[in-house]
Amino acid sequence: MSRSKDRGPDFIRQFEGAQTLDGLLELAGSPCDTAEVLERMREARAEGDGANDVIPTLFAEEPRFKDAELARRLYQNLLGLWDLVLEGKSVRLEDGPRPPRPKKERLQAPAPFHPDAPSAEFVEAAWRYLEDDDKARTRLMHAFENRQDGLLGALDAAGLTDEGYGIARHLLFELHAMLELGWPPGLMAAQAAALDRDSDAPPAPDSLQAYVTEALFEAEHDEEHPLAPQELAQVRTLVQRGLVALWRARKGR
Repeated sequence: MSRSKDRGPDFIRQFEGAQTLDGLLELAGSPCDTAEVLERMREARAEGDGANDVIPTLFAEEPRFKDAELARRLYQNLLGLWDLVLEGKSVRLEDGPRPPRPKKERLQAPAPFHPDAPSAEFVEAAWRYLEDDDKARTRLMHAFENRQDGLLGALDAAGLTDEGYGIARHLLFELHAMLELGWPPGLMAAQAAALDRDSDAPPAPDSLQAYVTEALFEAEHDEEHPLAPQELAQVRTLVQRGLVALWRARKGR
């Protein structure tokens, strides 16, 4: 419903429905009903005319009211209807029950990969799920920050620029979230010291390593804030070490 104050504090542009406007038009001596008014307003909008151009055409002569309140309501409704037309909103001309709104399709999390390793298809589906489901993303972000605070502390102490830290932190969050989605037993806290040195542990799955490689390639070639080669190498090392630590932190592996 379009509402904006005009012509003093008591004048509110508001379309109250076709039945109300039809009655007001009849009292004012207009030969038009709401459907015809709506059609004329849409034509006027398409031709670039304003409300002051189209409203006078609704009456054969100047409308007269015995009651100023009825005149006010007529113009409130006409201008409210005009606002709806300008905004491109749909206008209901019948007072029957409103059609049910289509239900928003609930996003489905990707099927877990447990007890195996994630495929490239899982990684793609998990990334899209994180992009599209704000609630899930927030929940997984809280889990990451609470459970991996040690890892984040080590990352903070690594001496990266704000840009480099932001990219590394974001990537580690996404990797943690993907593992949480695909490994129902969950993750333990990863070893914070893992960021300080390479591990002799088995490498993380190829699909996750490929995701890191692609993300860092985009960061390197970002048009606004590309990472410098030296920092890119440092971020790559930290994220790869963090990925191995997160992969080892799976419960019940």
